[in-house]
Amino acid sequence: ELRRYLRGLRAAGLAPRRLHVLGVGGSALLLHPPRARGRLEGMLRAHPAPFVDVSAGRRCPALCGAAEAEAVKGHLASLLSHLRDAEAAGAGPVSCSEVVPEDWNLCTVFGVLLGYPAVYTFSREEGTENCLALTPLRVFTVQASCPRIKDGLRVQIYSFSIPESLCTELREVLDAWCEELKEAFSAQSDFVDLCISSEVVCLPAVAL
Repeated sequence: ELRRYLRGLRAAGLAPRRLHVLGVGGSALLLHPPRARGRLEGMLRAHPAPFVDVSAGRRCPALCGAAEAEAVKGHLASLLSHLRDAEAAGAGPVSCSEVVPEDWNLCTVFGVLLGYPAVYTFSREEGTENCLALTPLRVFTVQASCPRIKDGLRVQIYSFSIPESLCTELREVLDAWCEELKEAFSAQSDFVDLCISSEVVCLPAVAL
């Protein structure tokens, strides 16, 4: 299935020169190495650390404290080191590696690799439940058109949410993400008509 997808990307002219298939936690992630490294490095530099604690035992979501944020950064730094080593060892257009996530929160790691400017994390000791039920969330959606595939085709690139109560604290991070996305978009020609929208929702349950 993954090979067929890669062939389709290359046939459409949408695949970059280098791709990396990362095996982690039973999943296979298809990464553009420089972009993945850039996202990890950006998260490690970000201030305040944009990690939102949504552990089930909390009354409401909040930015992680210093100790929790450093623990998450340690996981991201380990992954960054792994990707650097894997990229250096790979010679072909597609390289592969596998990483053992140990005590990583994969919800957090995947959010970073997907390019979210802020990511959720939670105490694994409290299970996979969270405190986002009935919490106002601002959902950001990124859409664009891809005429190379089909004229008029509108695609959703990704979407993510941030608790509305934390948007002010994370305003600088969100503004930087928006500008970086616009710059990256202007540097390519496969997608056009970028649209970044947001709305506030309140749901009875939120799965991460």
